[in-house]
Amino acid sequence: MGTKHPPAKQRIEQLRDLLRRAERAYYVDNNPFLSDQEFDEQLAELALLEAQHPELSDPASPTLRVGGEPLPGFEAVAHAQPMLSIDNTYNEAEVRAWVARCQKALGAATSGEPSQSLFGASPGTDAVTFACDPKIDGLAISLRYEHGTLVRALTRGDGVRGDDVTANVRTIRSIPLVLDSGDGPPPRVLEVRGEVFMPLAEFRRLNELREAEGEEPLMNPRNACAGTMKQLDSRAVAERRLGFLAHGKGECDPPDPAPTFTKFLELIARMGLPVSSSTRCQNADEVVHAINAFRTSMHERPWMSDGMVVRIDSFAQQAALGLTSKSPRWCIAYKYPAERATTTLLTIEPQVGKTGKITPRAVMEPVLLAGTVVRHATLHNWGLVRAKDFRPGDRVVIETAGEIIPQVIEVVAAPGARRPSAKPSEAPDACPVCRGITEIEPDESARGTATETTRRCVNPECPAQVREKLVWFTGRKQMDIDGLGEKTIDVIRAAHPD
Repeated sequence: MGTKHPPAKQRIEQLRDLLRRAERAYYVDNNPFLSDQEFDEQLAELALLEAQHPELSDPASPTLRVGGEPLPGFEAVAHAQPMLSIDNTYNEAEVRAWVARCQKALGAATSGEPSQSLFGASPGTDAVTFACDPKIDGLAISLRYEHGTLVRALTRGDGVRGDDVTANVRTIRSIPLVLDSGDGPPPRVLEVRGEVFMPLAEFRRLNELREAEGEEPLMNPRNACAGTMKQLDSRAVAERRLGFLAHGKGECDPPDPAPTFTKFLELIARMGLPVSSSTRCQNADEVVHAINAFRTSMHERPWMSDGMVVRIDSFAQQAALGLTSKSPRWCIAYKYPAERATTTLLTIEPQVGKTGKITPRAVMEPVLLAGTVVRHATLHNWGLVRAKDFRPGDRVVIETAGEIIPQVIEVVAAPGARRPSAKPSEAPDACPVCRGITEIEPDESARGTATETTRRCVNPECPAQVREKLVWFTGRKQMDIDGLGEKTIDVIRAAHPD
């Protein structure tokens, strides 16, 4: 017998609750517990159920929302024009179908014969041209320039109102405070939409510093960027060396600074704004080729990307296609599936942090993933090890999808893949370093299952804790003691073990 699905009303309520919590975790708390693909799949299921049961509609449903709540601690300001989200797809066939719908709606099918328009769009005779640009994994920002001077920067927030982060944005050196007016007087109003991101080199630099200071590494550049922009002290933001790339427009006066998206990028680039690269395409084959071509080179870029944005190039045609309640019809985002590799799990070693927390770490046979040789990966906690039954000697699947630090996803379940001698990896009953007592407590950072718990060494004199506390105490953000780094501390402790 198959699994019995709950009634539609109950399932709709479950999905709405899950997605609202996921939105808050992603946009407000910067601590996501669903991958992008998982979120999109749950959202699609909810949208289908709501379409089948219109009597259960709710204006506050996540299917009608654009984004998350404004971050606390900043002034919330209304956008002059809403910052809408973009519909996602992971399927090439859906991209082709979207291209065909746009061509038909605009009366510019490849046959060249006008066809009946859709969505209320006016039939036209101009060919439909598409623009493809990388989907940068960062934080969406709207920059407002008046008479060529930056006056305000807002996060997307909930799409209608965003947080005023002007003071933080002004520290990003790639964003001009005054536009270059070489082509003549600057526009009275120019709103530029784009992405603030953390360069990969900066992300790695910060993680090296954090590890040297005994802190847990940042999980991915996107969350690191969002956390940085949440800082109330703009000096802390300046230290992070964030970048910015423009990829759209908001309110403009004069209203039509350029006829197409690609011309708009050329215009603002001349004004001194960094812009995203864009490829113009004439049909679905060229769009798919651009998507696949970028995927082969995306790891050469200095920033993280998880897909390609495909849009109608002409602003007039964009206006003709219009919007749904939450997304533009003239734009779609193709998101690349998670990159995965298979390797052998050699051992699971416990690590003791400065607070006594005992965390399992996977040690694996080296494998190339997303352009990097991977040897280690976090297993989060012993509850996860137990729930997924990871055992030394297993062939395991590791994944990176917007994550620099890889995740161990699952055991390869093929017959004969597990050695008969493979034994479950048990959480240590005693501290692996001092052999002291451990306590089990709920894990505040757990990913939502009751099996996930934290083990902690409660011996304050545990050598591992003492070492990590020394590394932390002498670090740059604390006492900043020159010459007393992690390696020196290890040398001193080896010479004086007592």
